[in-house]
Amino acid sequence: MARLGGVEQTRTLTPRTAVIWAVLRAELDRRAGERLSVLDVGGGTGGFAVPLAEAGHRVTVVDASPDALAALTRRAAEAGVADRVRATQGDADALTGLVEPASVDLVLCHSVLEVVDAPEPVITALAGALRPGGAASVLVAARAAAVLGRAINGQLDAAAALATDPHGTAGGRDTLRRRYDAEGATALLTAAGLAVEEIHGVRVLADLLPAAVADGQPAALLELERALAAKPPYRDLAAQLHLFARRPA
Repeated sequence: MARLGGVEQTRTLTPRTAVIWAVLRAELDRRAGERLSVLDVGGGTGGFAVPLAEAGHRVTVVDASPDALAALTRRAAEAGVADRVRATQGDADALTGLVEPASVDLVLCHSVLEVVDAPEPVITALAGALRPGGAASVLVAARAAAVLGRAINGQLDAAAALATDPHGTAGGRDTLRRRYDAEGATALLTAAGLAVEEIHGVRVLADLLPAAVADGQPAALLELERALAAKPPYRDLAAQLHLFARRPA
């Protein structure tokens, strides 16, 4: 059982979560002994919220899906932390009206900015919700991996569209409104007044490997993902980019 900054992580870490948890663990360790106020935007069923609540922190999850929030409520109750998890139905675009300014120590915004109508007001609202010195964990879809993935699968027209489109989309059938590179994502957060401290790639190799390799050597894959996550150019080929930023004190 791994201990993540007070979070007893009984679930198996995967390439989708290990790098993110490592960054969050460092922040929780830095603030050891404090009971943090956490905002999880688009937190769904509580994959991050419930472990954080189990560590004693108070977590508000904002999500548009009533079904996801119902699952979150059940999950929190089963974990014995229902009193530390608050479910709020709402869109990330309307975050300003849902959260008090300068009231949060840690914000999680994972896989949200690529689907909202406009990312700029969402990031501005997240930055405004943070107390001075508070931190933001932001996970976004990466452009380079999507280009390579389409090309490898023979979808060369879609790959070309993704590579040249200003927002990193492949046209009308694309399920995402935008994708990012490290420079563009950093600029977005910086414009909102946040200072980016770390950038890691998430799923650097996991989506490229045959299932037989990934499933047959899970421990080796996990360690390799961790080793490559912060190192360009490997970082920039990941399926997602994780940025950890802070509101200046």
